[in-house]
Amino acid sequence: MRKGAMIFLLSLTCFCKSGAQQVNDTAFIYVNAGKPIAPMKPVWAWFGYDEPNYTYMKDGKKLLSELAALSPVPVYVRAHSLLTTGDGTPALKWGSTNIYREDANGNPVYYWNIVDSIFDTYVQRGMKPLAQMGFMPEALSTKPQPYQHHWQPGQPYSNINTGWRYPPKDYAKWGELIYQWVKHCAERYGKKEVESWYWELWNEPNSPYWGGTVQEYCKLYDYSVAGVRKALPTARVGGPHVTGPSGKGAADFLKTFIQHCFHDTNYVTGKIGTPVDFIAFHAKGAPRVVNGHVRMNVGTQLRDISSGFAIVASYPETKDLPIIIGESDPEGCAACGMATNPENAYRNGTVYSSYTAASFARKYLLADLHKVNFLGAVSWSFEFEDQPWFYGFRDLATNGVDKPVLNVFRMFGMMKGQRLAVNGNKMYPLLTIRDSSVRRGDDLGGIAAKDEKNCTIMLWNYHDDDTSGLPGQVSVQVKDLPAKNITVTQYRIDKQHSNSYEAWKKMGSPKQPTKAQIDTLEKAGQLQQINKPFKSIVKNGIWVYNLSFPRQAVALLKIDW
Repeated sequence: MRKGAMIFLLSLTCFCKSGAQQVNDTAFIYVNAGKPIAPMKPVWAWFGYDEPNYTYMKDGKKLLSELAALSPVPVYVRAHSLLTTGDGTPALKWGSTNIYREDANGNPVYYWNIVDSIFDTYVQRGMKPLAQMGFMPEALSTKPQPYQHHWQPGQPYSNINTGWRYPPKDYAKWGELIYQWVKHCAERYGKKEVESWYWELWNEPNSPYWGGTVQEYCKLYDYSVAGVRKALPTARVGGPHVTGPSGKGAADFLKTFIQHCFHDTNYVTGKIGTPVDFIAFHAKGAPRVVNGHVRMNVGTQLRDISSGFAIVASYPETKDLPIIIGESDPEGCAACGMATNPENAYRNGTVYSSYTAASFARKYLLADLHKVNFLGAVSWSFEFEDQPWFYGFRDLATNGVDKPVLNVFRMFGMMKGQRLAVNGNKMYPLLTIRDSSVRRGDDLGGIAAKDEKNCTIMLWNYHDDDTSGLPGQVSVQVKDLPAKNITVTQYRIDKQHSNSYEAWKKMGSPKQPTKAQIDTLEKAGQLQQINKPFKSIVKNGIWVYNLSFPRQAVALLKIDW
């Protein structure tokens, strides 16, 4: 064989091997636009935070306005400490409204101004409270002293466990407080508006947040429901907001609560049962530092969700009730920054974004698996006023500048209509990611929806390990689009797009950015397009689009016709 022919054959062999490798490395995402699964319910449009007094402050109002604007439906907001005694001065993991005091003769004194400022801020923006009945006013607490804590990051978390967490010394006075509060809200905002809210009792009563027993919680629930329904018989009430239902303690608490609501004697009426309109529990992940980098654990959070869904589905009385995951996050302490908790370093960058996209997609699938009525998942992430820039809190914005994770919710806000069937060769199967998390190859997956005039596909390249990896080569294949000529817009969250944190680092991480720098950061924090929208043609009933994007990136393809 001549030398030239040999060289040609060798190069052809190398090319063929390279091509085969390219195919093997490609993540294929298959979307069936002709196969709707269920309505694309906005389960993500729920947010919450510890510090209620941030609500009506400058950056709090700005962020709430942005959350209201990005959602096609009213956003529900949950906050702690709405009944806590104090002057309304915020602090980390603390808030107060001074809603209830007693005079020298032990008579109730109600004060609505601060709690009204909180709910006014929501209602003015078309938002709705997931109104938490908690915590215990100082005058009602069975162990009131010490009352206000002064916890700071790095201190023992148990320092927050003061007099606000205990049962009331007088359950009738507690019930009357709830009645007066709901009555006041119905008068202030109108019966129809308050009927659209959800009223809940306490937070994580299977943890030190509750200083009583499970039966004392059930008793408090009975008095709370009686107060709510006396003021507004059509109001929606539920609980118990246990945390970690994959663990025995939380599971037993949840089961005891359900048993009480349907089969036990009501502490107020003496009859069997207590109204319950929804069931709520919490689910958290468990990041840690491994070999110098953060390793997330989405599987831990998904197992909590799966266990909670399974418990609710196991009771004929609750299997169709709405379920609210009252806190649904990568871990458990929003106010613990990365300086004191290095595992929280994920919060500023794109791993928080990709984790959020990949985990929410699985929440939908877990609801499908357990056949439950999944209503919403509260992201326990808001903002912290007057704190250092990018301090590593679990928040959506820092000093009024949006962080990358907020743009995932902007993407979700564009996904309407019917949820579609999606599968892929490198998208972790539901039970695999639930039981084993993402520890081998990258999770290259998607979730899709179709409305009358468009189809939206969210894609992510996620891995538990927050380390750099090779960019993901993705081929999206969509069949049964109802049009031949389409317009495609791509949005992206990665190091170069929709990322105020990377922009801040490029500035040298200024502790006090100038106004010009803040303007740049605010622009960088918005959701950004990749290039311009482009026209495309659907051939033989299938549209194919190839893209490459790095680990921990999120993309949204919006297809219009």
